Amino acid sequence: MKPEQLQGYLESFSALGPIPGIAAPFLESLLPFLPLLLLIAANANIYGLGPGILYSWIGVSSGCILIFWLSRKLGGGFRKWLQRKFPASARFFDWIESRGFTPIFLLACFPFSPSVLINIASGLTTVPMRTFATAILMGKGVMITSVSLLSFNIANVFDAPWRIVLAVSCLFLMWLLGKRLEMRFQT
Repeated sequence: MKPEQLQGYLESFSALGPIPGIAAPFLESLLPFLPLLLLIAANANIYGLGPGILYSWIGVSSGCILIFWLSRKLGGGFRKWLQRKFPASARFFDWIESRGFTPIFLLACFPFSPSVLINIASGLTTVPMRTFATAILMGKGVMITSVSLLSFNIANVFDAPWRIVLAVSCLFLMWLLGKRLEMRFQT
C-alpha cells in the first residue's frame, strides 16, 4: 500500500474522530508487520502535527504497555525455555535487568527497532512496570515526534530546517532526561 493510499484510507474514517488515529498505531504494537512509520506520518498529516503526535503516542505506548503486561502475566516459564534453547538470550535479559530504563528507552527511540520483541523481553525480566512504562512513554514520544516532524508536510521539510534541528534536539534532551531518571530509578 502506498503512503497516499494509506492516508486516504485513514482519512475515510475521519468522522470517527481520533479513534482511527489511536487504534492504528495500537494495532501495530500487536501486529508488528503493519507500517508504523507510515501510520505516524499519516496521523501527522491527517490530524495536524500536535494531535497526530498525541494520537500516535497514545496508541503505540498503550500497545507496548499491553504487550509488556501480557508477557509478564503469561510468560512465566518462557524465559527459562528461551535461556535453555538460546543461551545467549541470558545476557540480553541480564543487560535489560541491570540497566533497566536506558536500554528500553534507547530502543524505543529508534523507529526500526523490533518493539514487540523489546516489550516481550522486558516483560520477562524483573524490570518494574513503572520503569518500563516511563521508558516507553518517553522513548516512543521521541520517536513519534521525530518521525512526525520530518514527515509532516514532507515537501517543505528543507524549507523549514528547524524541524530537523528540533527532532535531533528532542532526541538529545530525552536521552539526558533518561539518564537522570535512570539514576533515580536505580537508587
